[in-house]
Amino acid sequence: MGIEPSTTTDPAPSGGSATGLREAKKRETRQLISDRATELFMAQGFERTTIAEIADAARVAKKTVTNYFPRKEDLALDHQDEFVTGLARTVAAREPGESALAALRRAALSAIAAQDPVAGFAGPDFIRMIAESPTLSVCLRGLHDQREEALAAALTEATGASPGDITPRTAASLLAGVHRVLFRRIQDLTLAGHSDPEIAAALEAEATRAFALLEPALADYARA
Repeated sequence: MGIEPSTTTDPAPSGGSATGLREAKKRETRQLISDRATELFMAQGFERTTIAEIADAARVAKKTVTNYFPRKEDLALDHQDEFVTGLARTVAAREPGESALAALRRAALSAIAAQDPVAGFAGPDFIRMIAESPTLSVCLRGLHDQREEALAAALTEATGASPGDITPRTAASLLAGVHRVLFRRIQDLTLAGHSDPEIAAALEAEATRAFALLEPALADYARA
């Protein structure tokens, strides 16, 4: 899981290369802490795992853990920014002539085909860890809400809507709602014992039907 520790023993060059190596070391340390935390969370539960235990497992100081991850939840949900901004970025990057609905459907189907962890393909142990933790379950719901807010802002910008226009927020609620349902569906099927390829095959058809429900209202909305 994650980045393996580097085995390079060459001395650090001076100047910009040294700075690059320091940044690489920071990324490596961050990933190591995240990996060790996740292993502990899955083995003994999120609530029962302490920062001290994580620090010991990663062989770093407690202060190092909190410097990289200010909240304990951040250790378990380490791709929050990517999750929250993903739908908004898809809308911003939609192709000429492509509506927001078409862009988001294309991206969702691509993520399902790739069995992307950010889309929900995180494995049974990780998903069970979240489901069994009240803290992480609440945090995940908050991330879904933040993702919807970011999408509403992107749709407002894409359509030039006025600040008081509720249309972008309404569209965002519908579009993000489909993604929320699909995410939960992946979790449920994973916990029911289905493999990722089986889930991806089922979700391709289900996602297509789910997005089709929005066609009458949003087929031409926010077309680039």
